[in-house]
Amino acid sequence: MGLGVRAAPFTYVAHALAVTAAAMVLVWGIHFRGGLAFEATNKNLIFNVHPVLMLIGYIILGSEAIMVYKVLPTWKHDTTKLIHLILHAIALVFGAVGIYCAFKFHNESGITNLYSLHSWLGIGTICLYGIQWIFGFVAFFFPRASPSVRKGVLPWHILFGLFVYILALATAELGFLEKLTFLQSSGLDKYGAEAFLVNFTALIVVLFGASVVVAAVSPARVEEPHEYAPIPES
Repeated sequence: MGLGVRAAPFTYVAHALAVTAAAMVLVWGIHFRGGLAFEATNKNLIFNVHPVLMLIGYIILGSEAIMVYKVLPTWKHDTTKLIHLILHAIALVFGAVGIYCAFKFHNESGITNLYSLHSWLGIGTICLYGIQWIFGFVAFFFPRASPSVRKGVLPWHILFGLFVYILALATAELGFLEKLTFLQSSGLDKYGAEAFLVNFTALIVVLFGASVVVAAVSPARVEEPHEYAPIPES
């Protein structure tokens, strides 16, 4: 059963929040944390790549892949399906690189890996994301299952996809919390500009994710109720 509202308004809100979140995480990494780098003597610059790629490359691009059917409802289904597949693949690559940067930072800084709930969920989420992508590719793209099988597994593909997406959002929230806690324990002002920026970025990500999920479960067009028929003019 649909929500009785079109997806379009929620996609507009989601895009506005996505731009806001992307700008805020870049300001955090570049202005407050000193910049981004894959190689640096200051190992913190390597870590800074992690939240930027995970938010912009992984979550936001993944969100665009989820919403593509609602953003482009008049396009051919095969075209939007291909865009959906490609965007998710790019998001998966960015996510993998983002995780690599976190491991690289830890290894070069002498920090233990995989000791927190954030890291456990992060690894689990990207593995599930990869499994979901492979399943979608095989079932819906190539070699492609029969129409009856595709029809039967589509609701489960959508449901599992939203589950993985919400898990990614929860992991991101834990990441913001974990990093800010570390910074505050090292002397960062709990009520300073950077702390507020990180907290508000995390809040924007929650609102963004909610908008994406509502857009995903809302119809591109509102159908007339089955029991309703327009009054004829004649």
